[in-house]
Amino acid sequence: MATKRPLGKAYYMISAVARKYHIHPQTLRLYEREGLLRPSRTEGNTRLYSEEDLEQLDTILSLTRDLGVNLAGVEIILNMRRKMEQMQHEVNEFMDYVKRELARGLDDWEQRLGTALVKSSPTDLVRMSSVSRGSGAAAPATSPDATAGTPPGSRPAR
Repeated sequence: MATKRPLGKAYYMISAVARKYHIHPQTLRLYEREGLLRPSRTEGNTRLYSEEDLEQLDTILSLTRDLGVNLAGVEIILNMRRKMEQMQHEVNEFMDYVKRELARGLDDWEQRLGTALVKSSPTDLVRMSSVSRGSGAAAPATSPDATAGTPPGSRPAR
């Protein structure tokens, strides 16, 4: 059964909704029975439709009248829309988390460098990236010699 209505919102009785949308009240009861609409109830068990219920009804009527979708299809579409909205909310929360972590990471950059596995000062990183940008290719870290990693006695003669 639907929940009680919160105070301060506009609600419409079934007869007013049926008249506004040119549908029979039994159609609204059917949509409720099928789980497509969930109007709130008064103490006397009268259905009251909120603005959100009317938006949902707009969607249902658009799908059935304009697109020819049956009620089973409407249910699937509405469930998919709910899931997509939930997923969008989760993505937004994740993006907020990432932004907070990035902002926090910038604040304690020096501390993180101190605990890094490979120690490097920010000036080394800047020096490396400026050398790389200037030549258009990655600059070697130690020597321009292609055999920089071989022992000095084993380098081929030129």
